[in-house]
Amino acid sequence: MHTWLVPARYVFTETWDIPADPETVRDLLVDVEHYPQWWPQVRAVAKLSDDGALLVCRSTLPYDLEIVLHAVTRDLPTLEVGLGGDLDGFARWTLTPAPRGSRTVFEQEVVVGGLLGLASIALRPVLSWNHHQMMLGCRNGLSSRAAEPR
Repeated sequence: MHTWLVPARYVFTETWDIPADPETVRDLLVDVEHYPQWWPQVRAVAKLSDDGALLVCRSTLPYDLEIVLHAVTRDLPTLEVGLGGDLDGFARWTLTPAPRGSRTVFEQEVVVGGLLGLASIALRPVLSWNHHQMMLGCRNGLSSRAAEPR
């Protein structure tokens, strides 16, 4: 099989401390419809079902990703969604108490096909950087939103 026909696989991990208890962080993360209010790179959300949503995301590069989320679990300490659309795989948050709020561990494993998968051959470092910028927006927005009085 030609290498360019094989989808690109990405694995990402981030660990942050968020200034709120795990329950508050969970409530913000499962409230997908309100992501655009605090996560700048999430441009639009459409609810598809009680367990599903379509997100349109754009980080620094001028490229929109359409990602279909399907909730797998919303119970602490682990939140997980299956991913479809432009990415196939999963995203998982593990939330545990920390001295100043919550320790959040984000894990994502995806396979990217199509043109984006093809672009990965030459642009993998740029696409990884672009993902990092998106997650920086998430961390900053989540921290700010979690610190707001309830």
